[in-house]
Amino acid sequence: MKFQVEKIESFTGHKDCVYNVCGSSDPHRFFSSAGDGMIVEWDSRKPDLGSPLARMQNSVYALHYDASQNELWVGENFEGVRVFDLENKEQKFSIALNKAYIFDIVTYQNLAFVASGDGIITVIDREEKAFKKHLKSSSKSVRSLAINPVERELAAGYSDHTIRIFDLQTFELKKQINAHRNSVFTLTYSPDFETLLSGSRDAHLKSWDINNDYDLENQVVAHMFTINDIVYSPSGKLLATCSMDKSIKLWDAETLKLLKVLDKARHAGHGTSVNRLHWLSEESLVSASDDRSLSLWKIAQ
Repeated sequence: MKFQVEKIESFTGHKDCVYNVCGSSDPHRFFSSAGDGMIVEWDSRKPDLGSPLARMQNSVYALHYDASQNELWVGENFEGVRVFDLENKEQKFSIALNKAYIFDIVTYQNLAFVASGDGIITVIDREEKAFKKHLKSSSKSVRSLAINPVERELAAGYSDHTIRIFDLQTFELKKQINAHRNSVFTLTYSPDFETLLSGSRDAHLKSWDINNDYDLENQVVAHMFTINDIVYSPSGKLLATCSMDKSIKLWDAETLKLLKVLDKARHAGHGTSVNRLHWLSEESLVSASDDRSLSLWKIAQ
């Protein structure tokens, strides 16, 4: 596969590192969160017109768009979770949590799972707007979460170098994988839910075979430093990773063969850590960086 990659736009306005980016009901629009506490909605066709949705008192690492309810879940560090109704652009409710960093949020049916720096995964009943369960299997931070609706499993990546698999119905710990040599910063399931991918502070990208009891399937030294995010393209054929080494890399999703490197020298990329990625379409990728900006990339085969 050969690619033509071009940086189309830069989105600026945040006053601090941009930590997260996620989609919305409109394929042209996306949300970002940053160290300045601002939650901003952007339109890929109008990069100069970011629209603030809310301002938090503290930095925001965790941002999750739930398409089923058209809700945006925001994790405010040391405070808790706020949920926004995007139809009316207003806050629906909030839940206070322990005074800890909030690293990730995922939703499944009527449940939300919140990963935090105190080693706890908080399970929230969305209808009751109340706590349902606290899962604690480590004193180290829970950095990442991923849902497998086929096997009804929750995968969690920890700073103790492990991946833990929980049952989504009973919340019991089903499996612990001694996965990496450092913190597991990012997890994602393949579109067919037969593979789990993990990225770590050890710069390794690993794939785990779900049908074979999560046996290690493949691994590559993907970056020079921490892998911050892994995302499949909408078709599932491409994989994008981003890193503290300032680069974005495109991979063949099936073989983990490197296809393209997007960096400052070659493509006027980011000058600091790239923290999060989001595909708007098979040809459009958004990246969020410590350089306080987001970039829109056109990827043509």
